[in-house]
Amino acid sequence: MPTEPAVPLEPAVTPVTPVPPAQPEPRSKRSDAARNEQTLLAAAAEVFVASGVDAPIRQIAAKAGVGVGTFYRHFPTRADLITAVYRHQIEECAAAGPTLLAEADSPFEALRRWIDMFTDFLVTKHGLADALRSDAGTFAALHTYFLDRLGPVAASLVEAAVAAGEIRADISAYELMRGVGNLCVGRDLDPRYEPRRLISVLLNGLRTPV
Repeated sequence: MPTEPAVPLEPAVTPVTPVPPAQPEPRSKRSDAARNEQTLLAAAAEVFVASGVDAPIRQIAAKAGVGVGTFYRHFPTRADLITAVYRHQIEECAAAGPTLLAEADSPFEALRRWIDMFTDFLVTKHGLADALRSDAGTFAALHTYFLDRLGPVAASLVEAAVAAGEIRADISAYELMRGVGNLCVGRDLDPRYEPRRLISVLLNGLRTPV
């Protein structure tokens, strides 16, 4: 008696539970994290000026009003912090230029106030540069970023003051930035030296005769 061919059994299929898509981080948490980071950067900049880039992390966290754990979530290493502070201060200087030009009584006053801010940045920058010197690639990239962001801002302030007839026209923004930078050298090593006084003399020397 002929037998019917065996019907192959279908392999068992294990049902796959669909994986829900990752939920985006709530906006409030992202905003809180961004605020914490900006607070940490501002606190670190102040502490670096007062105590140097080797200041204890606890001191920076306390200044910012956050825990050390929060600090390390944002900046796992000191190098990460130093680089971020450098960029943060560059951005503050860059953003201040147009604001000062719009609000100051004159273009020269805007330039003077911006140079004051630039000087404060440079005083801190010397310590940052020393800390970053072990990574020449990183420092070169930051130096390029510094010139690309601040050079045009300084140029706009100088050009406005020249156009208003307030300063002489034969000094470029780059020369002014280099001059101020050179006057800031050595400030950290000699407490008797205050570069701001000589920078004030430099700026007054740019003025056109009344």
